[in-house]
Amino acid sequence: MDEAQEQQVLRLLVEVCGTDAITSERDVDLFEAGLLDSLGTTQLLVSLEDELGIKVPPTAVEREDISTVNRILTFVSERL
Repeated sequence: MDEAQEQQVLRLLVEVCGTDAITSERDVDLFEAGLLDSLGTTQLLVSLEDELGIKVPPTAVEREDISTVNRILTFVSERL
């Protein structure tokens, strides 16, 4: 993943989570912190498909795979 793609993912996460604090606290569990829920997860996955062209059926995603910003970046990087 290049820098521009990483910034796109971070921008999408800020939109979905409603705070830019996640960019500096990349290992906080977003679900436990109340920043990401099932609706937000779906919104994030749809946005990633639209903007980055990755295909990820929501049923193929495990919560722990996308529980932190760093895990989401890894998850996306593996699919680019």
